[in-house]
Amino acid sequence: MQRSTIHYWLALKFVPRLAIHKKLALVDSYGLTALFSLSETSSSTLTSANNLSVKQLAAFHHPDWSFIDEIINASKRCQSEIIIYDDLAYPTLLKQIYDPPLVLFVQGNKALLNQNQLAIVGSRSASINGRNTAFEIAQQLAEIGVVTTSGLALGIDAAAHQGALTSSASTIAVVATGLDKVYPARHRTLAQQIIEKEGAIISEFIPGTSPKTGHFPKRNRIISGLSKGVLVVEAALKSGSLITARCALEQNRDVFSIPSAINNPQAKGCHWLIKQGAKLVEETADIIEELNLIESAGLYLKHQQNLQATVNKEFDKKSINKDLCVDELLASVGFEITPVDTVVFRSKLPVEEVLTRLTMLELSGLVAAVPGGYLRLQ
Repeated sequence: MQRSTIHYWLALKFVPRLAIHKKLALVDSYGLTALFSLSETSSSTLTSANNLSVKQLAAFHHPDWSFIDEIINASKRCQSEIIIYDDLAYPTLLKQIYDPPLVLFVQGNKALLNQNQLAIVGSRSASINGRNTAFEIAQQLAEIGVVTTSGLALGIDAAAHQGALTSSASTIAVVATGLDKVYPARHRTLAQQIIEKEGAIISEFIPGTSPKTGHFPKRNRIISGLSKGVLVVEAALKSGSLITARCALEQNRDVFSIPSAINNPQAKGCHWLIKQGAKLVEETADIIEELNLIESAGLYLKHQQNLQATVNKEFDKKSINKDLCVDELLASVGFEITPVDTVVFRSKLPVEEVLTRLTMLELSGLVAAVPGGYLRLQ
């Protein structure tokens, strides 16, 4: 098989224990293909100048071309394309980080890699309110042409992908496995939907790679590196989402955070980020304004005005909803999960009346019944 540029970038990827920025520096100095055909004299100079080990030098002299051929074939079998560092399709923003992946495996719509992206990340054990928020923001970003990038994880990641999927070509999932695997397995359907809706799933890991603890921080740097900013919806103080936020700061990206109830353990990380200078987000327009997406912001605001007009018209048709919006019982339901007993205590109303009015509020979309009680939505 004739060797392509892809072969050589993969060979460079497998040079052991050599930092990515050093590999790229060698390419700048010697040229990619020349690195793998250096004379004995040149190799000696290369070794002395760069402190290469015997194993590293051997990787340049004797790459495992049959193994590389198998990776290329495996990538084809899982319907993925290999995007190398010097490919025009390689994401421009990702090249700006300290340690960009030399090779990306891409399923789906590779054109998304160079579109405006916002990373949305957060807790795997997110609250219903957090999941709804991630869904709505991703949905609104999709409506103005901003791609949502996340990690296909449970909780906030999944909700963000699902919100973006209300439009086509609006989400990228960055995963910590080979593209022949889906992790978590329960997200097989979600992964399929992303491809069907012209989204993309990408990884720096070769086919056959299983999820390992050390892979996820590496994945997180790509999520932030692809994006103009990172939004943390819910996160505990010890959270992978805070690793993504830290990567974003190191990569000179904007960090956004959504506040929540002070007794919500999944809000502690978000509140800490805000104390450190992350921008507090109450609505999608806060992000659009900070990222200076002026044309998109105009479209978004117009959409919001149209949406509000529709809502007002519906409220005119249904006067009962107007009454419910000022229902004194609604004030007894918090934006965090509120037990029925607490609603009864706050409202000073009989239990039977509280249950009846909560049902009316739920049917009107003002509250949601969740495990443990009710959650205010508006």
